Amino acid sequence: MEDIQQQLAALRRRVAGIDRKYAGADSATPAPRDEQPSRYFIEELMSGEVVSTPHGEHFETEKLWERHRRHGSVDIADLAELPDDLLGPLSAGTVARAHPLKWAFLDTETTGLAGGTGTYAFLVGVGAIDAAGFRLRQFFMRDYGEEASLLWRLSEHLAQFDVLITYNGKAYDQPLLETRYRMARAPGHPFDRMQHLDLLFGARRLWKLRLESCRLVDLESQILGVERQGDLPGEMIPYCYFEYLRTKQAFRLVPIFHHNALDILSLACLTAIVPFAFRQPEGAALRHGADLVGLARWLLQAGRQEEALRLFRRAVEMGLPDGLLFKTLWDIGVVEKRLGREDAALAAVTELTESRNPYRVRALEELAKHYEHRARDYAAALEMTSQALAIEDTPQMRRREERLKGRVDGRCPRRVF
Repeated sequence: MEDIQQQLAALRRRVAGIDRKYAGADSATPAPRDEQPSRYFIEELMSGEVVSTPHGEHFETEKLWERHRRHGSVDIADLAELPDDLLGPLSAGTVARAHPLKWAFLDTETTGLAGGTGTYAFLVGVGAIDAAGFRLRQFFMRDYGEEASLLWRLSEHLAQFDVLITYNGKAYDQPLLETRYRMARAPGHPFDRMQHLDLLFGARRLWKLRLESCRLVDLESQILGVERQGDLPGEMIPYCYFEYLRTKQAFRLVPIFHHNALDILSLACLTAIVPFAFRQPEGAALRHGADLVGLARWLLQAGRQEEALRLFRRAVEMGLPDGLLFKTLWDIGVVEKRLGREDAALAAVTELTESRNPYRVRALEELAKHYEHRARDYAAALEMTSQALAIEDTPQMRRREERLKGRVDGRCPRRVF
């Protein structure tokens, strides 16, 4: 018992000594721990380099898809084998022969989707086909002050290419960049000397009749067979860039670089599909009748009526939705009549009179004209007119009926106009 008391007394003396030692010390808050900062600059997070130009600095990064790789249904190696006259028909001859190594595939990521002088292209991606595969270089401005440097290097990089290929670039990317060059007081932009093919127009001609949307990401899924995982929606890109400018947290930018890279790779792979259909329409590897109709309509606009007719008929044989089928049959009749093949035109028009459809009245009217003016069969012409009137009563049709009744009855009334 005495030993315990002695130990407690010794402990009290030690505690009292400690209290006396620190009794006069000022209380202080603990020093903060030396933690790693939460901000990471883009050059620390991504492979690439800060590039210096006569106008300042900016960041660039490069990515290569090797020849042995695929992007959906397209082999990367096949891109370099594309013919140098591939783009001519689709561009209506404005894009002259140019080797695929001279094609530049461009896409921008911007601070706004509406364009205008206040919209910046903070990331510009340029893809190119080369011997190693498909190479992408991305030009990024870490802040607004780096725009002049980025634009200077973009001009320098594009100097090695003759053809610019975009998706909606004629309406958006090129005008926006031209504006940025002017706002930066650059001596000129590289687009005046480059031939420009906007693939959006050809893609719409081919697929708008079948697909609900011809956005690049939708064609990537529906045509190339590529499904993006965790992609950043385009409308979120300006917000993410503004957050980066505020916080300098570069991890927010990684999905933007990835989004831009996939857009450009898909654009290049679609260029290996879309122009072939316009270059050799009848050999086009199109498996849907609606796509053939879209291509045939383009041929009609180009004055290639015989080729258009063959594609229209192939589309009908492959099968079409009712609404598109009726319009296609009408187009067949119109073109056959234009080419002077009356029997073929009548066959197409007659088919339209046999079921309820939006072209039935017009088809009956065409038959009435034929029987009245060509066959001189006024009774048949009157029958066609009566059927048309039962569907749609118009003053013009009433006048036709009155005239035909007079002819059938042996009367020849003065023609009513």
